[in-house]
Amino acid sequence: MKAALYRAYGSAAGALCVEEVDRPEPGPGEVRVRMQLSGVNPTDWKSRSGATPRPIEGFQVPHHDGAGVIDAVGAGVDAARVGQRVWTWMAAAGSRWGTAAQWSVVPARQAVPLPDNASAELGASLGVPAITAHRALFADGPLQGKNVLVAGGAGAVGHYAIELAKFHGARVAATVSGPAKAELARRAGADLVVYYREASAADQLRAFAPQMDRIVEVALGANLDLDLAVSGPSTYIVDYAAEATDPVLPVRRCMTANVTIRFILLYGIPALAADEAVADISRAVTAGALTELPVTIFPLEQVAAAHDAVEAGAVGKVLVKMP
Repeated sequence: MKAALYRAYGSAAGALCVEEVDRPEPGPGEVRVRMQLSGVNPTDWKSRSGATPRPIEGFQVPHHDGAGVIDAVGAGVDAARVGQRVWTWMAAAGSRWGTAAQWSVVPARQAVPLPDNASAELGASLGVPAITAHRALFADGPLQGKNVLVAGGAGAVGHYAIELAKFHGARVAATVSGPAKAELARRAGADLVVYYREASAADQLRAFAPQMDRIVEVALGANLDLDLAVSGPSTYIVDYAAEATDPVLPVRRCMTANVTIRFILLYGIPALAADEAVADISRAVTAGALTELPVTIFPLEQVAAAHDAVEAGAVGKVLVKMP
């Protein structure tokens, strides 16, 4: 089969190549998926670059997320799953078989049925962003009637945070940098969209809700002043991304607000939380509550360009199409 892979860390052009490798076989408890589309996330280029290094055993096929069809199952897996459309999550975590290949093998629980009403583009876009959004929203309780602020509402995590929060009955405000991203956040269902660079941003948010219950945060250092302006004892600020420079916490302001700051990294969340997130995301997909971001699709041979696009901050979702 054809697969994108790297044997050492480095730049996309220097490390990634497309080669013919043996097609993997599913082991006990695994399924094999004929991949259609592979989703590229920031964690993928960071792993490939060596910014977040992990052991490489011979070679690594990148990417956790994707959409395709199960064509084989290992021992202990219901044979009726063959032919099932699925979306995958965390495929490359602890495995060399990421989704940037014609076939991938994953544990059966990490190949999730994709309803007929959902496109492959949506399926390949879920995984890391949607599970991250779910954990950020629900790690500290239900959302019905709560006020939620989503920083970076046009990004993939922000997009699904808005949609999942609305699906669960929350009121949602989002911050963005400009008009095009504001339109994406509104289309996702945000009740209020604020340009975070505006001097009146805090006033606009306080008029919407004097205190937020959840703040889904993509840039804690850059946004903490604004976050604290709408925080109080019931506020959980949940940070899911690291910045180039670690922020310095204004401890007295955080104490005065009695705010709780939570940090999450998808690789280490409890397995039960991941399974609950996947089940809830599946319910939302079936209900039509989750939608696609604008997609840019690269052929497998241009996987390095796909990585570069994500690293450069491409708006929407970058996918790689399998031959």
